[in-house]
Amino acid sequence: MEKFYTCSCYFTDNIFLEEYKLHVRFVSERQFRTDYQNILRSLGCVSESQFRDVLGKIHAEIERRQNHKLKSAQRAATIKEIYTPLHQHVYHLQESFLAPELLQLVKYCTSSNATVEGLMKLIQREAAPRVFRFPVFRKEFCKDFIEELEHFEQSDAPKGRPNTMNNYGILLDELGFDESFITPLREVYLRPLTALLYSDCGGNCLDSHKAFVVKYAMREDLDLSYHYDNAEVTLNVSLGKDFMEGNLFFGDMRQVPLSETECVEVEHHVTEGLLHRGQHMHGALPISSGTRWNLIIWMRASRERNKLCPMCGKRPTLVESDGFSDGFTMDPDDTSSTWSCSLT
Repeated sequence: MEKFYTCSCYFTDNIFLEEYKLHVRFVSERQFRTDYQNILRSLGCVSESQFRDVLGKIHAEIERRQNHKLKSAQRAATIKEIYTPLHQHVYHLQESFLAPELLQLVKYCTSSNATVEGLMKLIQREAAPRVFRFPVFRKEFCKDFIEELEHFEQSDAPKGRPNTMNNYGILLDELGFDESFITPLREVYLRPLTALLYSDCGGNCLDSHKAFVVKYAMREDLDLSYHYDNAEVTLNVSLGKDFMEGNLFFGDMRQVPLSETECVEVEHHVTEGLLHRGQHMHGALPISSGTRWNLIIWMRASRERNKLCPMCGKRPTLVESDGFSDGFTMDPDDTSSTWSCSLT
């Protein structure tokens, strides 16, 4: 497998302050006070002790990110050693898991006469621009998959947090789903669709991913704040179980000011996936009852992100990492590539 890297902005940018629903960048306390103290005051962070509490949470998150590579490898090794799956078969993608509608879409997209116009006649378009809906899995698979996730959740095996915004969920690479499930799903079944739908933003050259499941439940995470993804293309599949409300909402691309944005609500049905551009701002409305599991696949194209990091908007400064990391690659013929050691 090709060597993948992360961008150094991973350690400084897009740190989510849940209490204030704010993403921040932290390089130093002086920079942070200059950039955010007035904004935080307007959001209710008025005392020095409150500000110090914010700084403490930021430093804890930066430390988590700095240690993520090692901690993730340790968790994966421990899971492999001590965890016994409930449904071993769900770890290996089979065509019988997939909805007939998805197979029909793939068959068309891989035909010699496939066009974007032809695909538009087969796929459901949402009111939000370039957001598409289609069944991904059969109900029987979703049931078994959730049972496996809940079995793991209730086990003594270590668990990593999917990202700074979701407190409850599972990193699927640590659980062993990457090689035999997510990778073939992306390469064989999703890339034919994204190559037609998103060729202008890397959909035809997706070569890595980050996959995780998130859980929404009463007294846990209920919703998800407005954000964009570290991806060129995202697939979000509603797995179940029984829940009320919790639709997604989409705004505009991240470059458009919030004041100029009008959000559109999109229903999310069990077994169905919503496919959208990673830089398309979106969020999830709160569920009012039940438990909801979603599969999220951030699909990445190194050919696109090597030119401009989607998170910091700059040419990436590469930091060595493991696995697919954040999907950046180093071009040996590109003498302008910037390299950074993760220890600095």
